[in-house]
Amino acid sequence: MPTQQINLPGLTISPFKVDKGSSMFDLSLFIWEKDEGLIGELEYNTDLFDEATIERMMKQWAVLLEGIVANPDQPINRIALLPKNQEHQLLIDWNETKMDYPHDQCLHHLFEAQAALNPEKVAFIYDNESLTYKQLNERSNQLAHYLHSLGVGPDILVGIYVDRSIEMVVGLLGILKSSGGYVPLDPAFPKDRLAFMLADSQAPVLLTQESLKDGLAVEDDVKVVCLDSDWASIAQQSADNLPNIAQPDNLAYVIYTSGSTGKPKGVQLQHQGVVNFLTTMRQEPGLTPEDVLLSVTTLSFDISVLEIFLPLITGAQIVLVSRETAADGLALQAKLAESGANVMQATPTTWRLLIDSGWPGNDNLKVMCGGEALPRELANQILERCDTLWNMYGPTETTIWSTVYQLQPGETGGVSIGRPIGNTQCYILDSYLQPVPIGVPGELHIGGDGLARGYLNRPELTAEKFIHDPFSDQPKARMYKTGDLVRFLPDGNIEFLSRIDHQIKIRGFRVELGEIETILTQHPAIRTAVVIVREDQPGDKRLVAYLITDDGKDEVPASELRTFVREELPDYMVPSAYVFMDAYPLTPNKKIDRKALPVPDQTGSELDETFVAPRDELELELKKIWESVLNIQRVGVRDNFFDLGGHSLLAVRLFIQIDEVLGKSLPLVALFQAPTIEELANLLRQEGWTPSSPPVVALQEGNSDRQPFFCVPPAGTSILDYVNLVRHLEPNQPVYGLQPMSLNAGQEFMFDRVDAIAAQLIKEVQNIQPEGPYLLGGRCFGGIVAYEMARQLTDQGQQVNFLALFDTPFPNPTLASKVKFHAQNLARLEYKDKLKYVLRKARKRTVRITSRFRANGKHELSPEVRALQAQAGISVATNNYTPPTYHGKVTLFRAEEDIPPGSASVDFGWGKVAAGGIDAQIMPGNHRTIMIEPSVRVLAEKVRMYLEQF
Repeated sequence: MPTQQINLPGLTISPFKVDKGSSMFDLSLFIWEKDEGLIGELEYNTDLFDEATIERMMKQWAVLLEGIVANPDQPINRIALLPKNQEHQLLIDWNETKMDYPHDQCLHHLFEAQAALNPEKVAFIYDNESLTYKQLNERSNQLAHYLHSLGVGPDILVGIYVDRSIEMVVGLLGILKSSGGYVPLDPAFPKDRLAFMLADSQAPVLLTQESLKDGLAVEDDVKVVCLDSDWASIAQQSADNLPNIAQPDNLAYVIYTSGSTGKPKGVQLQHQGVVNFLTTMRQEPGLTPEDVLLSVTTLSFDISVLEIFLPLITGAQIVLVSRETAADGLALQAKLAESGANVMQATPTTWRLLIDSGWPGNDNLKVMCGGEALPRELANQILERCDTLWNMYGPTETTIWSTVYQLQPGETGGVSIGRPIGNTQCYILDSYLQPVPIGVPGELHIGGDGLARGYLNRPELTAEKFIHDPFSDQPKARMYKTGDLVRFLPDGNIEFLSRIDHQIKIRGFRVELGEIETILTQHPAIRTAVVIVREDQPGDKRLVAYLITDDGKDEVPASELRTFVREELPDYMVPSAYVFMDAYPLTPNKKIDRKALPVPDQTGSELDETFVAPRDELELELKKIWESVLNIQRVGVRDNFFDLGGHSLLAVRLFIQIDEVLGKSLPLVALFQAPTIEELANLLRQEGWTPSSPPVVALQEGNSDRQPFFCVPPAGTSILDYVNLVRHLEPNQPVYGLQPMSLNAGQEFMFDRVDAIAAQLIKEVQNIQPEGPYLLGGRCFGGIVAYEMARQLTDQGQQVNFLALFDTPFPNPTLASKVKFHAQNLARLEYKDKLKYVLRKARKRTVRITSRFRANGKHELSPEVRALQAQAGISVATNNYTPPTYHGKVTLFRAEEDIPPGSASVDFGWGKVAAGGIDAQIMPGNHRTIMIEPSVRVLAEKVRMYLEQF
């Protein structure tokens, strides 16, 4: 445009500024020349920018121009962008976090001070056990003296491989008091991963429990100490505090996190950083001696340090919950209510679990949420149910939480991670380590007293991630490159945006996607693997693997890949979907375009083998039936029924429909033998084939050197009831399903006495294993039979090492107990479901009556009626059976949801006949769901621990 007035013959042209009323673009820069120089104007969309932001941008642009003029040969990325006052604000003002804390003390010293102040106060509660501060201090002192006698001292690491228990806390404090550092080893992790961590840490001592000691292979030079069975020896030691040996710069613990090489890496944390962190947390979010904190986090997750030690250095109380309770929304909200806890820390996943289970909230509860990004909608739901909500952020390498933020009602947009905690600095920098302006994304770098020493045995990685802090006045100061993309908000708070690399959080655990990719490419058929996290539905984060096979190799079934990955990695690192591709989409820079990777097929075909459509009418009819029963679309003829979410209850519905549509009556065991449409169709096509039900079926072959586990199914179902359980047991564990004719809904009922059924099954078992010791299990009626089998075997002089009753009520209940049982069931149901429940029970009663009037089986009944008929016949056997005394031990796995509130006993009545005692384990789920996903995972983990003892 003309810069000044122009005079032409008969015409004068002058600049005229037009007010358009609105900006045509989000941001427009206009420059024109005048006598006094260049004039600039920035036009902006007020819906996107405010005046203060635009003013900052203009000042930054002016600084950039001045730098270009002053240094014309300097690369532009090396020229400062921020005015001095803005740079001072970002680097100094917003990092003014200096506060006093006991620099000269170690973590356990702070606990000892509280033990001296509050010796008789209850420090810790787990289940029905509790310890006062004095008792906890004395026990941990005894352990510390014992460990010290074994050579534990400063920077000597001790592995701790225990379940959540009193022993766990005693073990942690004992290690610290001995001047050593602890290495948490989660019993739920794969054994190979744990073995690597133990070997990498070079821990000379391993603390464990008697039930776990044989579950982890250790080197001969590692001293294994059981905190329960060895306690008599430990208790001989002094209960006095040890002399002060450890220094603040010694290690407190080493936590292993996911590593891109396929092996986890150990992060070394020192006492100084932990003491600084806990001192800060005691002030904000805050904890007082009157508080009760509910601890739900596994020891392998570093945020457990807050849950265990913050109360102990404050004089508050810890209530520790089991792994099973922490994974069960209903059980967790019950524990939260009964414990009187007013403080709880958990990941967003756990808070969502609570809310989804119907948690009404607690107006006195202080909520701390961290470990992964907190969605706004979840934050709002939590805020409605608590007193205060704090969002916490921090990598393991900077000692747990590095920033905190208290949310307020009515906030919108992304949830801030807040400002740095005490003695912590947060710098948001570009790739050249230059501070970026407010609102501009950059990588978060964290400095201060919380920095870890580095990675254990990984000096190159330590040098790469822990770099010199150029903004500190301390010459040896370092800062940690988090790999997190964040930005400063105008008020100084920080907003988390995403990961710069491919490391993410799943269920609160940090996952290095490269580690999963490395494991997948170790499969002989896989050439390359890309793993991403997808959130196609809000709150539903899933790991998805995109795979390219080696030339000439077929696609690999998803079930095989899951098994392959699960042998090396924890469950939370196993992808839920596998997509095979010919090539990956690429960016213009020829990098894999992860954002362009396709959404996994939701119809089920990517759950297993390559999709194969039905090839004849029989396969087509079976496909329709499967889709109806499983409620999914596009089932392939090679898709496995159980991989698609099938279980024993759906199997009954499946075979009922097959009988109705195809006129083919099948025993349920046929689905175990032929779990795909293709295999089932081949079975039905065989000429002369007749349904059969072998009395014993190998559910898992396992290794011959392991004792087999024999399982009896519930009435009216089959061995399919155990398929999901077996899939989560160790692959080398032999498992057999006992399938007597009397328990098969498709056959005539042969016995009406439990002792006769048990005797028949013992003969079948001894055909496979002539001599004991035996491992037996059963669910519901199958549990009653397994009990009688164990009793008969011991009477024969045989040894029974393990008798598992899966949610098995004591037989022959009284009328009053039956009425109470059905009343409790009805009370939990919605109004519309109450009638369905009554009709279903009435229908079963009708079947029992019709079964008595059958004319020697000549009247044809539907498969559904026959299934109910078997249950009716078995009810006669149950009602006629009074269990004699069994002189062994009974392990009862009871469904938590079916335990009446306030119940004084959970042993189902078995305690009065089990002379060897009852070991009652409370499992998530109810009687129906205990054997299906996701509850069965917890059950299988516990069963696996028992079986590994034999």
